Amino acid sequence: MITGEIKNKVDKIWETFWTGGITNPLTVIEQFTYLLFIKSLDEAETIKEKEAEILGIPFEGIFPEDKQHLRWHRFKQLGSPEEMYRVVSDEVFPFIKNLHGKDNSAYSKYMGDAMFLIPTANMLAKIVEGIDNLPLDDRDVQGDLYEYLLSKLSTSGTNGQFRTPRHIIQMMVELMKPTPEDIIIDPAMGTAGFLVAASEYLRKHHNDMFLVQGLKEHYHNTMFYGNDMDRTMLRIGAMNMMLHGVDNPNIDYRDSLSEINKDKEKYTLVLANPPFKGSLDYEAVSNDLLKIAKTKKTELLFLSLFIRILKPGGRAAVIVPDGVLFGSSKAHKTIRKEIIDNHKLEAIISMPSGVFKPYAGVSTAIMIFTKTGAGGTDNVWFYDMKADGFSLDDKRNPVEENDIPDIIKRFNNLEAEKERKRTEQSFFVPVEELRENDYDLSINKYKEIEYEEVEYEAPEKILGKIESIEAEIISGIKEIKNMIKG
Repeated sequence: MITGEIKNKVDKIWETFWTGGITNPLTVIEQFTYLLFIKSLDEAETIKEKEAEILGIPFEGIFPEDKQHLRWHRFKQLGSPEEMYRVVSDEVFPFIKNLHGKDNSAYSKYMGDAMFLIPTANMLAKIVEGIDNLPLDDRDVQGDLYEYLLSKLSTSGTNGQFRTPRHIIQMMVELMKPTPEDIIIDPAMGTAGFLVAASEYLRKHHNDMFLVQGLKEHYHNTMFYGNDMDRTMLRIGAMNMMLHGVDNPNIDYRDSLSEINKDKEKYTLVLANPPFKGSLDYEAVSNDLLKIAKTKKTELLFLSLFIRILKPGGRAAVIVPDGVLFGSSKAHKTIRKEIIDNHKLEAIISMPSGVFKPYAGVSTAIMIFTKTGAGGTDNVWFYDMKADGFSLDDKRNPVEENDIPDIIKRFNNLEAEKERKRTEQSFFVPVEELRENDYDLSINKYKEIEYEEVEYEAPEKILGKIESIEAEIISGIKEIKNMIKG
């Protein structure tokens, strides 16, 4: 976990941006990211230089001989802030933006339209000094530090995208248990939270994969895929992946729902929280997605997309708004019928509406299914999450109540769930019942509530009590009258 001391250092750098006139959190993170990237490039180059020296082999890095002054450890030691500002703005930035020609990595690709927005030399000097004091040599600390930075994004995006809370992402990853052979995608990746959590899960549970050359190569180059239509998010997401130790994720500027996206049966695991609010023109949407369900609603189109891009046997854990579960339009019913009848719907985890506060108060659920193309849905597991470890108001303060450990435990032992009653927090519903109810997937349709029977006294007895009380009141009034007269 990130320490209070590191948080204070990050807050101090943030304050420098703020007092210098850069107040948009996204812009602050973007500029912060560029400088972290520049520092990381220099540190990676230094490590490779040392390795080459030990091995006695020639080394050709990304900084040519005549560009050595562009390296972090060199320009940070320049005599005056003005000289450092000139080098960074006029030379370092253009150099990084042109790295794409040599290195086709996600980081250099999205630095192409990066803009240097730090306005003054003194402000840059303060920020460089602050970043230089951050412990970026430890990968875990790097990642936590970047998560802390991203937590400052408290505004919702224009297309309805908002940050998925980290603990919800981690729960979904733990439910899906990514394997070293998986090919993982988030087609609406934002800051790459799902991809990062999956990469961390693999490091924790399958660390021996890095001893197998093929699996190590796969992890760094062909395991992680992400699309987004916001170039700022792509830059931030790419840096997030790099700081969590993934060398070359496949991060693309792409509208996942358009004809441009030709992906089909390519991935084995989808982890996503796609935008809910969007409504697209039919012309903007890939035709084969409209074949499954003709709709303009992005949340339904994304479900069609997940089915298309998964390989047979591929799995998905995705967040959907509650309307997807019970919406009565033809498109809503069609997509639910498609998943239930032609694939294997496994679980619906209903989440309370406060989970996405302060960004949004929408009620959501996690849908887990496997692409089969041949059906397979038998009993669907429902869970009614009431608490996630945080208060469900805008403050989201930590609280004792937390269903997440219980959800993971029960999902990992579904055999024990078969005997549960509909009055409990989780239970199975057979597919025949879902079909009878027009493929409705809202938990309240199937949950049974136990009402305690209250026994009331006989009416005559109650009337007798009322008369007795009334007699007491009249008697009391008479006493008061006598006292007044007396």
